[in-house]
Amino acid sequence: MQITKFIRRHFPPLALLLTLSTAYLLTLAPGLTWANNGSDGGDLVSAAYTNGIPHPTGYPTYLFLARLFQWMPVGSLAYRTHLLSAAATVLASLFVYQLVAREMEDGASGAARLAGLTAGFAFGFSPLVWSQAVITEVYALHSLLVAALLFCLVHPPRWDQKNLDLLHGSLMGLTMGNHLTAALLLPFLFFPSQRDNLPPLSGGSASSILRKLIWLLAGLSIYLTLPLRAWSRPPINWGNPVTLKQFWWLVSGELYRGYYLQFSPAEIGGRMPDVPSFLLHQFGWLGFLLAVAGLIVFFKPSRLYLSTIWVGLVFGVFAILYASGDSDVYFHPASLAFAVWIGLGVGHPLNRIRWQPRFVLWAAGFLLLGYFALRAFGIVGEVDASQDRRAEAFGRQVLVQVPKDALVFIKGDKAVFAVWYFHFALDQRPDMAVIAEELLHFDWYLETLRETYPALAVPGPFPWAQNVADANPDRPICYVQYTNRTELDCHLP
Repeated sequence: MQITKFIRRHFPPLALLLTLSTAYLLTLAPGLTWANNGSDGGDLVSAAYTNGIPHPTGYPTYLFLARLFQWMPVGSLAYRTHLLSAAATVLASLFVYQLVAREMEDGASGAARLAGLTAGFAFGFSPLVWSQAVITEVYALHSLLVAALLFCLVHPPRWDQKNLDLLHGSLMGLTMGNHLTAALLLPFLFFPSQRDNLPPLSGGSASSILRKLIWLLAGLSIYLTLPLRAWSRPPINWGNPVTLKQFWWLVSGELYRGYYLQFSPAEIGGRMPDVPSFLLHQFGWLGFLLAVAGLIVFFKPSRLYLSTIWVGLVFGVFAILYASGDSDVYFHPASLAFAVWIGLGVGHPLNRIRWQPRFVLWAAGFLLLGYFALRAFGIVGEVDASQDRRAEAFGRQVLVQVPKDALVFIKGDKAVFAVWYFHFALDQRPDMAVIAEELLHFDWYLETLRETYPALAVPGPFPWAQNVADANPDRPICYVQYTNRTELDCHLP
């Protein structure tokens, strides 16, 4: 009986773990990739490997974990970094499972486990989530940390108050160290931490809140690793944050402020109808209706409901107001909340019906799971990064074709980050000097070029590519970019 009980309790999350892990490993990019809007991958992989600093906001929590995965003795450097995204997404899906299952009878019933399993698959097999699980990006880890925050808020461990405050505050700080949009979850710190029957919206004690804020600052101190990285003069050193002004430029994301609130009210209204169609694409009609039922029909003022509503609302609004071509990725945590509502829309009606015979319950559950499994087969071609070789082919072509000792001026994030990966992370073609043409107007970048290539003459301030070429007349010059193909134009001295 004990073995049967153990299997019933642990088989669903184990099945979720194995199924998602298999799907992600089969569709994981084998090397550097541009699939699924993953053009930042070369920057993140290379910065983590060279002890450098990637584009704003620096992502210090991500860098630390990515470097740990890069020590794994499997595959290419890029592949090992992609594994962080896959592992983070699997763990986030398991948190979704637990959030739903524990909401109903503390996960003890078959209906609760089926509901949790449905929610976990709905999240893990949604196109946006799957697409980010198989490439190097920060959003998979972002969802994992948000899921962990939700779990600690709704089902805190049986610790004393001081240790709970330490956990909540420091975890919030580390989550913001991965992506600053986690600041939208700061109201969570004002929820009471203890496992009691306080109303969900009641505030914690003043001493508890103060401790959380202190531990929040401790978690945020991971950003202080960025100046330490900068002092080592790495070849990828965005912002060179060794002064307070440069540090603030980096961590505040000042470079991207032009994307915030750039829509007129009419344009924002025009984007609103895109949200239902986006959700339908992520979860299908059945998933959409189950989420509506779970959120509205079975609503109760519990911590899980109130916290997931907040997550869905703030990240959904942020994604709508962020004027970039890839703003959909900011829906990532909102997708997590939506998957929880799907699970609640499944679990509550199953829990209220006396299923006789029992196989009817399991048949209903497997039909639901089959729905999301079939959807997975339908979207795999949309998210599969295992056959994407464009970035690898581009980088190797550039390294092969540019002349010895060339100055290589590159435009576009895709092209720049791909060549950085081969040149800095893989240490290939040390004879050439790689120059990101669109960064030449930053003082910190000119300083980085001088540190990285001591023999290179770098005029300033704010030189054009031609100024740098004129200052180094004995070196071949190459201009590189990538649109739908490699564009490479070289001139000998």
